[in-house]
Amino acid sequence: MRLGIRLLFAFFLINGIAAFFVLRVFMAEIKPSVREVMEDMMVDTANILAELASEDLAAGRLAAGADNSSTSPFAQHVRRYATRPIDAAIWGFSKQSLDYRIYVTDTTGRVLFDSENRAIGADYSQWRDVARTLRGEYGARSTRDVEDDDTSGVMHVAAPIYVKEQIAGVLTVAKPTRTVQRFIDRAERKVFMGGLLLLALSAVVGVAVTLWMVWNVRRLRDYALSVQGPADGERHDPGAPPTTALAVPEVPGELGDLARAMDRMRARLEGRDYIEGYVRALTHELKSPVAAIRGAGELLQDELPAADRAEFATQVVQQSERLQRIIDRLLELSKLEQRHHAEGRAPVALQACAEAAIGQTRARAAQRGIMLALSGTGGNGPWEAELVTMALTNLLDNAIDFAPAGSTVQVELDGATVAVRDSGPGVPDYALPRLGERFFTTARPGGERSGSGLGLAIVKRVMALHGGQMVVRNTGPGLQVALEFPAS
Repeated sequence: MRLGIRLLFAFFLINGIAAFFVLRVFMAEIKPSVREVMEDMMVDTANILAELASEDLAAGRLAAGADNSSTSPFAQHVRRYATRPIDAAIWGFSKQSLDYRIYVTDTTGRVLFDSENRAIGADYSQWRDVARTLRGEYGARSTRDVEDDDTSGVMHVAAPIYVKEQIAGVLTVAKPTRTVQRFIDRAERKVFMGGLLLLALSAVVGVAVTLWMVWNVRRLRDYALSVQGPADGERHDPGAPPTTALAVPEVPGELGDLARAMDRMRARLEGRDYIEGYVRALTHELKSPVAAIRGAGELLQDELPAADRAEFATQVVQQSERLQRIIDRLLELSKLEQRHHAEGRAPVALQACAEAAIGQTRARAAQRGIMLALSGTGGNGPWEAELVTMALTNLLDNAIDFAPAGSTVQVELDGATVAVRDSGPGVPDYALPRLGERFFTTARPGGERSGSGLGLAIVKRVMALHGGQMVVRNTGPGLQVALEFPAS
């Protein structure tokens, strides 16, 4: 399972469980909370009415007559309350009826007064509201009019009626719970819809956070893949430089720390295989001149004719010069490989670089009887003049080594491209893709000893720093190496 799917699954699981319990708690608390508020108000109402009814109860005026009605002032006020017209808008709901039922019992629990005339004379002594209040406790109960219908519940709250500091009766206020059910239903709907909205917003945030996390992790993965070595079975040139890695991704927090740690690790580990192959190839390349110098030196220790001594001394000098060239070019290549890009500032003319390279190699070409010719028109670009000149100088040196005496090495300019072409034997087709590898060389004309192969490696690195490419092709006769710089 992919990381993003796992994160989303875990987020939705946790969010869903939390939302379920939170919604369940809120939904479960709405109804009892509303009824608690309702009971609190009924307590105040019952106690106020108990005070108002105390005088009539003490005077015996609350007892019903033959028509089961009471003519006491308290009873008349309560009946007028029940018939009052009402049309009240309460938070979006219309209230058009008054719902209190009020009844009064004596000390034995017999009903003396009932605002609805339903239970006058009935014995309510066993009802919780009356029985507890007569004992001096708080009396309240909730009773259903229909046993199996939860919406038919009626809440009763009682208050004692005091006469001369003694409980002389009980006044009970009753109110159907269905009168507040509309408010409960609306509150539950709002909580439910709010919970769904919160869940949706949480889901959006979860998806956004997951995408952000996965995106940054993938950037780290791509960075790690860009700095790792070749996979099993892939061809890797031991002499080639390490593959240029992606830039260290800029990510915040712990992921940023991880990216920087990976970069430091890459800096320490990068190039181990490269260095190993580099040293192996360099050792192989140095063995031949060192062996030649050692052999010539041992022979020079003996008594030799002057001609032989001069020949061996010349060989020592030539091999020493060869070692010096290898060392110099290795230093140049090492410096180039430590850089990540060219430092071109002002526009540079390719023609000026070509003329400078020709000037540096003209004397060597003349010694071999080779002419150097410049043709075409070069462009200008934000290139590093010193590096471009170095690359062209190496190409000219290579061309001079392979060109036959009396021939001409052509330097051809064409916009952002400069090509060096000789008329030598060229290179076998199989060897063309390998030109530019360190220490890879081909045989020179006449069986002369080949070079180090570092010249074209320097050229290839210079082009990489400029974002260009080196293109090699046989021209029959000869070889052409073109340097294609990016157009400015």
